[in-house]
Amino acid sequence: MISTADFRNGMVVELDDDLMEIIEFQHVKPGKGGAFVRTKFKNVLTGRVLEKTFRSGEKFEEARIEERQWQYLYNDGDQFHFMDHESYEQLAVNADVVGDKALWMKENSDVSLFFYKGQVITVGVPSHVVLTITKSDPGVQGDRSSGAKKPATLETGATIQVPLFLNEGDQVKVDTRTGDYVERM
Repeated sequence: MISTADFRNGMVVELDDDLMEIIEFQHVKPGKGGAFVRTKFKNVLTGRVLEKTFRSGEKFEEARIEERQWQYLYNDGDQFHFMDHESYEQLAVNADVVGDKALWMKENSDVSLFFYKGQVITVGVPSHVVLTITKSDPGVQGDRSSGAKKPATLETGATIQVPLFLNEGDQVKVDTRTGDYVERM
């Protein structure tokens, strides 16, 4: 059990049978009355943001989330398949758990699986990945000085904006947090 005095940004607690990550909190001690804590939470599973106020010293159950490195093998449509590096155990995870992270996962790449009570709750991908452009229209001549961009489809199916000088077959580094082009590899 943890109290409001133990709150830290990024900590995950159980609140109303949901896993809630603390985004920010503020201890308030008014001149009159008891102290309280204003807290902004983000639901780990749905991403919904919630603001709540608690009396100072209120107790919560801290969620024990385990992170392990797995290798992404393949997607069969409804499920994504992963393999543990140490035991070679394979695990199938539903597509709704993986979500948009699938846009940045290449077969045989390493990802983090986050477990809560033995169940996978989310997938973590590296902050930057290197992917190959599979479809891109040629850049228009004379439009290069303006820093213009064009859409490009990557090998994972993601579509990002890239500079005009890039072509099909080029490898690019992409920031997975924003989906932005970083550099040509």
